Amino acid sequence: MMTKWNVLKRIEEVGVVAVVRAESAEKAIFISKACLAGGIDAVEITFTVPGAQQVIEAMNLEFGEALLVGAGTVLDSETARIAILAGAKYIVSPSFDEATAKLCNRYQVPYMPGCMTITEIVRAMEFGASVIKVFPGSAFGPSFIKAIKGPLPQTVLMPTGGVDLGNVGEWINNGCVAVGVGGNLAKGTPEEITKTAKAFVDKIKEARSRR
Repeated sequence: MMTKWNVLKRIEEVGVVAVVRAESAEKAIFISKACLAGGIDAVEITFTVPGAQQVIEAMNLEFGEALLVGAGTVLDSETARIAILAGAKYIVSPSFDEATAKLCNRYQVPYMPGCMTITEIVRAMEFGASVIKVFPGSAFGPSFIKAIKGPLPQTVLMPTGGVDLGNVGEWINNGCVAVGVGGNLAKGTPEEITKTAKAFVDKIKEARSRR
């Protein structure tokens, strides 16, 4: 069984979570295979997808421990429990939910709630959130990370939204542990997706080497 700390360590090592809003298990597997070939071994299957739990189950059967499959757009503890039973290794939300935080802590599954203000971030940390998802990242950009890290240097941050190849290095340099990338990793042929995935991984390695 993969522990909470193993999951967080693997996400930090590569530094990218691919956000997959695929309409079927087949499409999700198609995108994930291409991302994995490019070095990204963590994907988030969003619950905006019909039958997301079946997609998560199919992904785990297909990839085993080679791929970290998490659940995204989880709005409440009921959905979080469904996702965990389907095999989700981490839970990502667009907002903070107290009951979801408690459930994830109970089962020792990493919880990554979306927050945008210092008040939200502190509250999420008090309830044991493993990583704070800065969302939507496009609202403020990479400079916002430094603003958070000033009063809260202990915060573990991962932006989603507004992350691209042009600014991913800045997000990392400003103090993010990882980034979430959606549309940029879901378009094109498998070869194109793999090429983009590899470019993100390389940019993050380069940024970390300059720290």
